[in-house]
Amino acid sequence: MNKGIRFTDEFKQDAVAQVVERGYAVSEVAERLGISTKSLYTWKAQFGKSPRVRSEVAEQAAEIKRLKRDLARVTEERTILKKATAYFARESQ
Repeated sequence: MNKGIRFTDEFKQDAVAQVVERGYAVSEVAERLGISTKSLYTWKAQFGKSPRVRSEVAEQAAEIKRLKRDLARVTEERTILKKATAYFARESQ
């Protein structure tokens, strides 16, 4: 098995297509290409979905990342406002 070799996305998609579209066994394709079956199963999980589904997943991941960033900012603003409210409440007495 090849250790430390980086494969292009095109190579990975081609290998997955042999399994998904052409119906070859994972072990057969892995042996023929000189890769591990674990790698091929991983690539299958990654590239086995249609391009539309992959793009939707990527969009959702980007949206989640943006929402987490916004939540962190709003939480920080709320904490600052709570501290300011407590400070001014003490000062007014």
